[in-house]
Amino acid sequence: MDLDLTVGIDGGDLSQLRGEATYAGTGGNGGNGSDEHEIDIRDIIREGHEKADPSQFELLKVLGEGSFGKVFLVRKIVGIDAGTLYAMKVLKKATLKVKDRVRSTNERNILADVGHAFIVKLHYAFQTPGKLYLILDFLRGGDLFTRLSKEVMFTEEDVKFYLAELALALNHLHSIGIIYRDLKPENILLDQFGHIALTDFGLSKQPLDGSKTYSFCGTVE
Repeated sequence: MDLDLTVGIDGGDLSQLRGEATYAGTGGNGGNGSDEHEIDIRDIIREGHEKADPSQFELLKVLGEGSFGKVFLVRKIVGIDAGTLYAMKVLKKATLKVKDRVRSTNERNILADVGHAFIVKLHYAFQTPGKLYLILDFLRGGDLFTRLSKEVMFTEEDVKFYLAELALALNHLHSIGIIYRDLKPENILLDQFGHIALTDFGLSKQPLDGSKTYSFCGTVE
């Protein structure tokens, strides 16, 4: 999902998400019923953590916005990871076309199985009748595109550093049969120490079994 940076949270964002949280906490199907917008997706619950829902997160601000939803900076307020900052990707089911639902499910499935130092980590995944939630690492360094825009040109040492970590991330994906197909600076996040984390796996393809891929994908500039 291509994102435009923005700031703040308006009342509509808060009221809608609080409504989803209320439903999840008062007997709603929480992703297990027969809602017309239901997406075939399993909840993600990391070992030692409790099942999550929107009420367990405090919304702090909007990190980005796309055509299907928003990414929020949130703080976990309960559980063993209380106080931890995450990036909450919220997708509106009603606005997702079939191919976008496939991509959302694909991203969730890949991130659930991939564990690597230079790939963003999925901590929780759950849904309510109206929305799909992915709780991801929050990386304080922004993305590579923004940094390049500010610095205009990277030093040779910086380029070597980023390419080395990127090569390790891509090699890991290939080793487990995944083709990453949306490589661009906007999808390379940076942590507070400057290390990369590859994100946005909606266009990725698995398994890599020797067959060719023919679909056109990516971002048209």
